[in-house]
Amino acid sequence: MQTSVRREKIRFDSGGARCAAWHYPSANGSCVVMAGGFGVTKEPGTDRFAERFARAGFGVLAFDYRHLGESGGQPRQVARVGEQLADWRAAIARARSLPGVDPRAVAAWGFSLSGGHLLRVAAREPGLAAVVAQTPAVGGWAASRSATRHQTPAALLRLAAIGIADAAGALAGRAPRTVPLAAPPGQVGVLSTPDSLDTARALDPDGRYGGWRQEIAARSALRFALYEPGRAAPRVRCPALVVVCEQDTAAYPPAAIRAAHRMPRAELVRVPGTHYAPFLEQHERVVEAELEFLNRHLPVAPGAAR
Repeated sequence: MQTSVRREKIRFDSGGARCAAWHYPSANGSCVVMAGGFGVTKEPGTDRFAERFARAGFGVLAFDYRHLGESGGQPRQVARVGEQLADWRAAIARARSLPGVDPRAVAAWGFSLSGGHLLRVAAREPGLAAVVAQTPAVGGWAASRSATRHQTPAALLRLAAIGIADAAGALAGRAPRTVPLAAPPGQVGVLSTPDSLDTARALDPDGRYGGWRQEIAARSALRFALYEPGRAAPRVRCPALVVVCEQDTAAYPPAAIRAAHRMPRAELVRVPGTHYAPFLEQHERVVEAELEFLNRHLPVAPGAAR
């Protein structure tokens, strides 16, 4: 029988913006900081996992990056690497200050792009107790090249043209030109891989997250095409769990596997399925592996329930 999960909305400052977050109080002195994937807000991106972590006694701080969701920052629907990394650092600092949380028992969880970010975050945050990188996007150009095989040349050219025009418009102060996070082959979107088309089914199957804008500034889509956070893997010193889906066509498993092998204290979990399998048919297997990992690596208050 599942118990009810209590959470409250809080905010924290990051680079002059007010970031919104759900805080699930801790029962064991720990806190897991969480964020969704590229353009994915905190509710569709974290709710299913955050609720399971909270029921197991772990505190959770699940946040929106600036420019997205309920967080502040103008213009909207823009994603910038430096800002998102700074948002992670601000969220971790906020988690360490939450009532009932031991600052030594703070971990971080991210999937897809956020999972990739965590390699760079952990490399610069030696005090993190652990990280969970679920289907992390770490591959840079190799991953982008693999994903473009599922798109038509004409649509790729249109995406590039819109992105360049949007970047030029940003210099003139114009509002972002957005593109869908996922679109069928032949239509303009950030991704057109078979598993990217499962985004809504995996993250919002019953349509409860009506406020989630499934689009991003075209300038941001181009910027992340060459992003390669896997280079930070050797500098990640805390325990890390890397979850890889073997048929993932969005996040390029070979790059994630290589990154896991380069992290001194990483554990690799491989499951069948595509990018969103941890939210779909592999959910129980993945969430249980993540809970087991967190239970081993997060120091918790003496006598607290696990």
